[in-house]
Amino acid sequence: MTGTLNKVILIGHLGDDVKIHNFEGGGCIGRFPLATNESYTNKQTNEKVTNTEWHNIVVRNKAAEICQKYLSKGDKVYVEGRIKTRKWQDDKGIDRYSTEINCQEFTFLNTKNETSSSNTTADTNVSTQPTTNSPEVNDDLPF
Repeated sequence: MTGTLNKVILIGHLGDDVKIHNFEGGGCIGRFPLATNESYTNKQTNEKVTNTEWHNIVVRNKAAEICQKYLSKGDKVYVEGRIKTRKWQDDKGIDRYSTEINCQEFTFLNTKNETSSSNTTADTNVSTQPTTNSPEVNDDLPF
């Protein structure tokens, strides 16, 4: 195979509310931590062990505004994107690295508002890919 692929799919819970940073040109960027859990039973002690992995999620522009409006700490969300490592310098001039997931699509799996107000689950699926001028396609076809 000659090509490469950088794709991440995560399902987890928000560790904090979405934080937005607005730019002068009108764009914005949103950031939030996402926790994923792995559980297993220790065969020697027979006790259940849970490990939590934290991921830094970055979402941009309209998608960031939607996330800030509808998501809050504890909500479950599906995130699809790509891994990006940023290099920056701290106050002392030391190089630091931060690994982030640049979100391209997400789906709200449950939010506090949905859980507390009704028993229905209305998933919200948002793509941050640029839209094209192609005719609308019905994805609800049975084949």
